[in-house]
Amino acid sequence: MQDLDKALDLLLKKLQLWGNHLVLMLPNIFVALILLIVTFFIARIARNALDKVINRFSHSQALNNLVSTLLYISLVLVGFFFVLSILQLDKVVVSLLAGVGIIGLALGFAFQDIAANFISGVIIAVQKPFGVGDMIETNKYFGVIERITLRTVDIRQTTGERVKLPNKMVFENPLTNFSSNGMRRIDLEVGVSYAEDLEQVQHIVIEALEDVKNRVKTRKIEVMFDAFGDSAITFKARFWVSYSRQVDYVGAKSDAIIRIKKAFDQNKIMFPFPIRTLDFGIKGGEKLAEQLKNYTAYLQNGREEQENEEEV
Repeated sequence: MQDLDKALDLLLKKLQLWGNHLVLMLPNIFVALILLIVTFFIARIARNALDKVINRFSHSQALNNLVSTLLYISLVLVGFFFVLSILQLDKVVVSLLAGVGIIGLALGFAFQDIAANFISGVIIAVQKPFGVGDMIETNKYFGVIERITLRTVDIRQTTGERVKLPNKMVFENPLTNFSSNGMRRIDLEVGVSYAEDLEQVQHIVIEALEDVKNRVKTRKIEVMFDAFGDSAITFKARFWVSYSRQVDYVGAKSDAIIRIKKAFDQNKIMFPFPIRTLDFGIKGGEKLAEQLKNYTAYLQNGREEQENEEEV
């Protein structure tokens, strides 16, 4: 019983000491509560004001939300640390800062890929190498950008599939933006017979492509002969078309093929078929007609000799 009385007496003294300390800390607690409320109020006002300002300079909603959220969290943390200082919990502040640093370091190693995608997303949002609706090709994927977040770039391929590419892959690898200047060049390879007048062919092709679908009129049509093929002389017809979707490109290319075919038919210009020359001699070669003639003569001589032998 004596030990129990001592324990109870010690507990009462501790409670009395804590009560006295709480009474002394009441003004500080009141000030701390006021400061905490004011901190949240100021942080919210600052975030709303920043949203209005940053939306004038950046059209990336993800980046805007990130910046305003970081500002809000920073202001709240600063106010929280001031509250702890008012409550004379400075050691707790130091411990929290050390803990945050250690936790941040551990999370950095554990989620380095996520961090890399996040940082890449921020850089993409700032530099704006492409935007929603652009036709791009990267990492062997070709399609239209549907969405850009701080973690992924969503691409809708021309065949309908949706691909979510991590920002790190998009940022670190080559990327072609076909929509960057609003137009694209079509290089159409064609072959004509060796018997044709090449200057006439050039003139006919240019005339046929004048009114191709979506063609940019300010750019000249170029027809350049570039090779002697096995059965044809090949050339490239090059012209520019306005480009916002892939159908603009393939539609103009299809229209150009139709127009060139019609123009060649009207002017009796031949698309040559593959031709092979058979060489029957080791040196110089002999024509097939000559071979057939010699073989026919050989058969005729054989028949005459056979008839002579039968008569004898």
